[in-house]
Amino acid sequence: MKKISFILNGEKRSTYVEPNNLLVDVLREKLGMHSIKYACGRGDCGACTVLLNGKGVRSCIILAIEADGQEILTVEGLSKDKLTSLQESFIDHGSFQCGFCAPGMIMSATELLEKNPNPTEEEVKEGLSGNLCRCTGYTPIIKAVLDVEKRDVDKK
Repeated sequence: MKKISFILNGEKRSTYVEPNNLLVDVLREKLGMHSIKYACGRGDCGACTVLLNGKGVRSCIILAIEADGQEILTVEGLSKDKLTSLQESFIDHGSFQCGFCAPGMIMSATELLEKNPNPTEEEVKEGLSGNLCRCTGYTPIIKAVLDVEKRDVDKK
């Protein structure tokens, strides 16, 4: 076992891991970050997406030991105080059905909006590519992401 330390959702955390432990398992099972879903185990579906140093990664194909000294953000960290505009938009557009893909979609969309706060529909589709939804189809999800900028302007 090796002790690793990282910043998780703004808080310094340490834990012991085996060299072959996956980041998704450590975050879910050891640290209680249940928004992260384990699905395909190959990085194909995006359900396990977290932001590692601000970049979306599939935590099912990253060893936990690789996160040592890094900064990790999950949905739990996004909504510590209240829902983000993006999360509110997902609710308003009915972008959740079973909810399994939603955390990965939210994290990928968060990364996209950090880089490009005013994306086009094509840019949203590209930003969410690699995140699979089996329930709602992608239209309500894309509309929710596109609506975030309008929400933020309306709040100002």
